[in-house]
Amino acid sequence: VFYGPAMEIREKCIVVTGAASGIGRALVHRFHAEGARQRVAVDKNEAGAKETAKFVGGAAMRCDVSDEAAVKQVIEDTEANFGPIDLFCSNAGIGAGMDLASPNEEWQISWDVNVMSHVYAARHLVPRMIERGGGHFMNTSSAAGLLNQLGGAAYGTSKHAAVGFGEWLAMTYKHQGIGVSMLCPQAVRTAMTAPPPGSEEGTLATNAAASDGMMEPEELADIVVEGLAEERFIILTHPEVLEYMRRKTNDYDRWIGGMNRLYRRLLGEADS
Repeated sequence: VFYGPAMEIREKCIVVTGAASGIGRALVHRFHAEGARQRVAVDKNEAGAKETAKFVGGAAMRCDVSDEAAVKQVIEDTEANFGPIDLFCSNAGIGAGMDLASPNEEWQISWDVNVMSHVYAARHLVPRMIERGGGHFMNTSSAAGLLNQLGGAAYGTSKHAAVGFGEWLAMTYKHQGIGVSMLCPQAVRTAMTAPPPGSEEGTLATNAAASDGMMEPEELADIVVEGLAEERFIILTHPEVLEYMRRKTNDYDRWIGGMNRLYRRLLGEADS
């Protein structure tokens, strides 16, 4: 049975989406170091997924996680070739839809990748996991899913929704052996947080997120292993986020005012 006092990575079959680079690649490498039986690197960038898998002797699959049929196929192919999936890391994400002027298409792809990909994985894997006694999902959201994101309207909104779905999944299926963890990192050094091409300046959203420091993906992977071992629902990379959450819930209006002042400072505007 998958569950116990601690969730061990050793000898488990693990799928990681968004594994061509960044957080996903670091997770695959770390799970390999922990002795996972099978590591399946999944990404829309098939060449990148293959490179990740080659490093650890794992498998690679191409998948656009905004496509339910493609996510279902990954689950079916993995279980047919490597056995039951013990841990599914729905990690792929996208940063689009910065403000009110952003086109509907950017809002829609943010929803499809940052939220519905988690729904698709659960829809097709939960029944299988229940039948065999349990399993675990680790869905990557963001600190933005708890605190929101200045300069990232669709990102902050969709990441909030991802946390909401994770909560629903956990409270609905916990008694049937389904574990859920939400990875909510602040700034991590990945392609998503890199400055735009031709610029040395980060975006407003990146600068806001990086106020407590930029973490390397390998550091994050260490924190993930610890969080999974303790079967935590929320896995934070930056401890400051917990205090920010407490301030937010303690006095919402004051928190909104503080975030607005931070926004104006990032824009170079003086407080009024």
